[in-house]
Amino acid sequence: MPSSPDSLQAGAHWVVLTGAGISADSGLATFRGGGGLWEGHSVEDVATPEAWARDPQTVWRFYQMRRRALLEVEPNAGHYALARLERHLNDVGARCTLVTQNVDDLHQRAGSNVWPMHGELCKLRCERCGHLTEDREHFDFDFVPCPECDFPRLRPHIVWFGEIPMGMGEIEAALQTVTHFLACGTSGAVWPAAGFLHAARQLGARTFVNALERPENLAPQDQFLEGSASEVLPRWVAGWMGEDLPSAP
Repeated sequence: MPSSPDSLQAGAHWVVLTGAGISADSGLATFRGGGGLWEGHSVEDVATPEAWARDPQTVWRFYQMRRRALLEVEPNAGHYALARLERHLNDVGARCTLVTQNVDDLHQRAGSNVWPMHGELCKLRCERCGHLTEDREHFDFDFVPCPECDFPRLRPHIVWFGEIPMGMGEIEAALQTVTHFLACGTSGAVWPAAGFLHAARQLGARTFVNALERPENLAPQDQFLEGSASEVLPRWVAGWMGEDLPSAP
């Protein structure tokens, strides 16, 4: 795709929203949809404050298994393509804001700066004193105590159903100056993130959507990039940067 003259120059502001689809390309389970089950439990039963209060051991076990799964996966070509786009935009004086609905650390490992609006699996939080700690050591099913106040049980630093997503003020501010918006691997059904694409359109941004299937919030003026993120994004980013990648054999 050829870029317009100002697309990758100073003054441009790209906002990228990623969802479960880009992580699925690395082999992570998505637990998407109302029918998503884990050991017979609906995801809603292990991802709410009420579930944590009622049965913290089951909720903890679910998240410890998800945290442990991060040790077995690596960023894919889609993650690296977005990190490359961000570096290039920064180099030319443009801006890039990457927002993710994902709670894994694959964007960070690929080199991106990220707003993780639904939290981070690699972090634990104390409900008593608010201490936030990065933890990549404790993956068994024993609760981890707070290192600051000795409260016996840290909770996952995750936005559960019914809680307010993180960083919404910063994300909404970024959308006010967006010139290019890409949604990647999102269903277009989870709010408030599903509204970001509409907000970008309303402000006149060029809008792009990458997914295996057309999401619920796709509009005629959006350019749909069908396919997996790991296959589509490297070539798409190279196109914007004026490069060519060899065709697949």
